[in-house]
Amino acid sequence: MLSPDILNALKTYTANMTNKVTLVLQTGAHQKRDELKTFLSELCSVSENLVLVEADRDLRSPITFSLEVEGKANGILFSGIPSGHEFNSLILALLQSAGTESKLDDTLKRLVSNISDTLHFEVFVSLSCHNCPDVVQSLNQFALLNNHISSEMIDGGLFPELIEQRNIQGVPSVYVNGELFANGKIDTAQLVDKLIARYPDIVNQGEVQALPKQDVTVIGGGPSGVAAAIYAARKGLNVTMIADRIGGQVKDTVGIENLISVPKTTGTELTNNMLAHMNDYTITKKEHVRVDKIEKADGSKNIHLSSGEVIDTKTVIVATGAKWRELGIPGEKENIGNGVAYCPHCDGPFFKGKEVAVVGGGNSGIEAALDLAGMVEHVTVFEFLPELKADRVLVEKAEQHEKITIIKNVATKEIIADNGKVVAIDYQDRANNALHRKELSGVFVQIGLVPNSDFLNGLVERTQHGEVIIDEKCQTTEPGVFAAGDVTTVPYKQIVIAMGEGAKASLSAFDYLIRES
Repeated sequence: MLSPDILNALKTYTANMTNKVTLVLQTGAHQKRDELKTFLSELCSVSENLVLVEADRDLRSPITFSLEVEGKANGILFSGIPSGHEFNSLILALLQSAGTESKLDDTLKRLVSNISDTLHFEVFVSLSCHNCPDVVQSLNQFALLNNHISSEMIDGGLFPELIEQRNIQGVPSVYVNGELFANGKIDTAQLVDKLIARYPDIVNQGEVQALPKQDVTVIGGGPSGVAAAIYAARKGLNVTMIADRIGGQVKDTVGIENLISVPKTTGTELTNNMLAHMNDYTITKKEHVRVDKIEKADGSKNIHLSSGEVIDTKTVIVATGAKWRELGIPGEKENIGNGVAYCPHCDGPFFKGKEVAVVGGGNSGIEAALDLAGMVEHVTVFEFLPELKADRVLVEKAEQHEKITIIKNVATKEIIADNGKVVAIDYQDRANNALHRKELSGVFVQIGLVPNSDFLNGLVERTQHGEVIIDEKCQTTEPGVFAAGDVTTVPYKQIVIAMGEGAKASLSAFDYLIRES
């Protein structure tokens, strides 16, 4: 099941393990148990510090195994065969169980450690889900940090009765002590937010080590934020980055082919490269937390974080980006990257020769349809209103295009997938309520962007749509506060533009510091 190349790579990864980790496979009979046992046996063959035993631990199923260190369960369990995207989750769990340091921020470690209730997380996954491993890996780290917490990955494909019993329609789906905790496209920051909402007292427990006053604090970890942080660090400034996750929206992009000098890459690869570049400089990173508010102080700004920390900084660069406005219908979140997309420039080329839909008849929707029509077999535009909202010149071009069909006055109801790929969209005629299904391979949601700027309310001037208003130097209406990328009024939301704007904002902040200090 594991190729020689994979086994050799695992030997390298496990060479520095300091603790012995035992994989305890529950006894019993199951049609997949022999396959799982072979998989685990091959895995354990790469290191003498990995041991497989079979025992009755009263686990969920004969295809459930737990991790034990020095004879004690550490709270990490897997129900199913963690291959596919979850293979990395298993390897990281083994390495971290054996002593590899967690990459979570010290403040987050403190928050998780402060929980005193017993929490058993169940994470229902699909092995083809791109988002699921992040959730599994985060909760596994929580289990390692706190003896009261346990986390179990459950392959929904092998537990259909449980899926039906809980009426699970998408992954990842996270339960805690048997109750729904979170589902859909979630990340570590959102999990932490939910824990804080559940246990607000954990924020105020323990001493928080305050950072010295920072020269520049960058809010946002996407291309714009990374560029800003690097440019500021190169100037020798004290720099902190605050981000719910490094990479931002880019991390979810399956393929990238329009970043100049990089003919082809993926969102994951670009995110890793950006992080590696940042690691060449002294940049304090506060990941998986969000900014609650920014207060003006005497000659500086105080940034209040969801973790309870307050950062005193001379300048702020807001690079929080924007998120695509979602339809909020079944099949959307769970199929992002598997047929559901939000950027025609980024993902359109992957649908060459296929039929796709564009949901939204405004300028962005019609522009997307015209863009996609040059790449795909056919585009169907679905518009909720009786008439398109786009500019007349765009509408005329779309109506005359032989590869574009426009359906108006309809409500999209559900995106249908089969074997991990989008195959159709269900929609309803709003005039007579008739339901229809259109078979296709991709759905591009184009109903607008939502800037991530709510935390700036009252601090800087924004447009009616929430975009931060900036000048040609990325200055906002508040002295010492700069903004860059998709959160601003700068047109064309593209990676290469965001990077340039981030660099510009950093240079402007440096100029401000020189003149004001």
